[in-house]
Amino acid sequence: MSKIRITKQFSFETGHALYGYDGKCKNVHGHSYKLSVTVIGSPIIDQSHVKNGMVIDFGDLKHIVKNEIVDVFDHATVFNKNTPHLELAQELKQRGHNVLLVEYQPTSEMMVIDFAQKITKQLPNHIKLHSLKLQETDSSYAEWYASDNS
Repeated sequence: MSKIRITKQFSFETGHALYGYDGKCKNVHGHSYKLSVTVIGSPIIDQSHVKNGMVIDFGDLKHIVKNEIVDVFDHATVFNKNTPHLELAQELKQRGHNVLLVEYQPTSEMMVIDFAQKITKQLPNHIKLHSLKLQETDSSYAEWYASDNS
């Protein structure tokens, strides 16, 4: 059976700061991220199956990505929990802000690795994550490919 790739796109707003960085991004700022999620698998070929002809229902893929990524990161501010930004994060949390403390520098590169791990854990066994593209600005993005990470 043929392998088919399908892609669903998502968008969310997230703030971050890069501790120790030597440019403007050391300051707290935000981005309108665009995330493209591509999975690969064989379409279901079974006339009696409600998902006949689908690799995965786009709605099922949407549910996974919204639960694992979009609903968590949208309108949150992300800081590396191992930096002095921890004090700022605690102050923001006390004031009712949505703050995420992560184990990594919250660059697009590191976020896309994190997203790949989270999405992969939730996919059905017969579907594989093929690639992710996390667009930070109109001209800047990070990509993750399963083929580069196997």
